[in-house]
Amino acid sequence: MDQKQPSTAATMKDVAEKAGVSTATVSRALMNPEKVSAATRLKVEKAVIAVGYAPHGLARNAKRGETQTILVIVPDICDPFFSEIIRGVEVTAAHEGYLVLIGDCAHQNKQEKTFLNLMLTRQIDGMVLLGSQLPFEAGIEDQRNLPPMVMGNEFAPEMALPTVHIDNLTAAFEAVNHLLQLGHRQIACITGPEHIPLSQYRLQGYIQALRRSNIAIDPTMIVHGDFTFEAGANALKQLMSLPQPPKAIFCHSDLMALGAMNQARKLGMRIPQDLSVVGFDDIELAQYYDPPLTTVAQPRFAIGREAMLLLLDELQGKRVNNGSRLLDAELRVRGSTAPAAKREK
Repeated sequence: MDQKQPSTAATMKDVAEKAGVSTATVSRALMNPEKVSAATRLKVEKAVIAVGYAPHGLARNAKRGETQTILVIVPDICDPFFSEIIRGVEVTAAHEGYLVLIGDCAHQNKQEKTFLNLMLTRQIDGMVLLGSQLPFEAGIEDQRNLPPMVMGNEFAPEMALPTVHIDNLTAAFEAVNHLLQLGHRQIACITGPEHIPLSQYRLQGYIQALRRSNIAIDPTMIVHGDFTFEAGANALKQLMSLPQPPKAIFCHSDLMALGAMNQARKLGMRIPQDLSVVGFDDIELAQYYDPPLTTVAQPRFAIGREAMLLLLDELQGKRVNNGSRLLDAELRVRGSTAPAAKREK
């Protein structure tokens, strides 16, 4: 059964008392947030969560599914990686009669009030989070007063949310091991943002694979990116300026891998003869690039589907443990990797 604390008695007056403001100010903060100061708005929003106030007469313990609407928070809607995950969510949601709203977190500082207002005013029944962070501030205690949430793609234990993801560390280990088996020893890594958990897991996979082959970790061979074409291109330029540039590169995303390959070509390098490249995700473009990209294929549609199924369990009152559903990833070997030149062995 749903363990959220019932709070049907919470009124606007309760919110006002908690926030130390008038009921008129509470009303303005929720309905016309631009008319109150940021500090006042924050106080009111925290008070709404704390007392469990549901505006518009929507009781907090009312039967789930009144709006039949789900919010999916996407770290960057422009990243093609997320398209299949979103499709997995949408197809599964539509089958159960739910509408899916999509929120882009790429500029979350501008959007977080909108997302929070959707949650607090009960315009959505639940949320699928495709990144590692909420689009607004809410601690573990606050989460009890919000609609059900699940994570898809990321794994962040401190969030204490039901999660669907792959084993990023093992997948990265196998990707780098593929390069090692081809005889490569000078292997670089272009990572995702340091603050994102899956980037840390993929970096650990890279490090463990090299250590398993008794190859010293060279910090100059690790360049941090942000999952974009530009990051891959810039990282490639940086790596190629090293006294001993790499002969192979493991990238934390396909977009960065394609950016690196494009930049390598501009520098007159041939792929895979001069440089082997491995990506991560298997976005659609990966198999159509020239040469086709060797990459870790994530079951993106299945991640979306399973995340939505977890959320449906929550919405139907079934308790979902804060564990995770682990799905399989697969290394797809294509034309962007080749055996190392003899002089490198």
